[in-house]
Amino acid sequence: MTAENIPDDNLHGKGTDVMMLNWLQIHMDVISLLWLLPVVFMFHDFEEILTVESWGNKHGPAVTASLSPSLRKRMAPMMGMTTRNFAMDVLFVYILIVGVTFVAVFLEFYWLYLAVLAALLLHVFTHLAQSMVLKLYTPGVVTALLVIFPYSLYAFYRLLHEGVVSEADIGWSLLLMLILTPPLVWGLMKKRTRHKHSEE
Repeated sequence: MTAENIPDDNLHGKGTDVMMLNWLQIHMDVISLLWLLPVVFMFHDFEEILTVESWGNKHGPAVTASLSPSLRKRMAPMMGMTTRNFAMDVLFVYILIVGVTFVAVFLEFYWLYLAVLAALLLHVFTHLAQSMVLKLYTPGVVTALLVIFPYSLYAFYRLLHEGVVSEADIGWSLLLMLILTPPLVWGLMKKRTRHKHSEE
């Protein structure tokens, strides 16, 4: 859609939010929007990579001590993450996200992309909840709120608005997310536990 196709009442007198949406629609095509997913993910995870080890060293013992014994056991590998080990986890997820985006762009199959997008949007609230419960900064919370959250919402809006995906597609992708996310998280947690034991 070009500027000429957008009615004047959409460009004037509709407020800053609508003006911004129209500007993005004019200047960013859907393919670029899709490829922004791995870029946005890495922008977010660079914050985590740069802060996770120092944060764990500083706050890990106090946070772990405040947890129940069962939860403490599950959270211990996360608290002891090194920058290198965390970066390896990020690389695995990044390759997965690039693959999902490739499938969406070149094969026009969007369920996996939408499932990842939904998981990232949900991830924003886990970051926010962690910071609220602990009452301190947690790695990744800033870019989760300022980058992941607006991008995820806009991507869902844009793909629906332009008819690239349907509400049914989003529904099926959410089901796919619920099926695939638990084993992926479990696998990452087991990998972190192995790293923890190998370093002891």
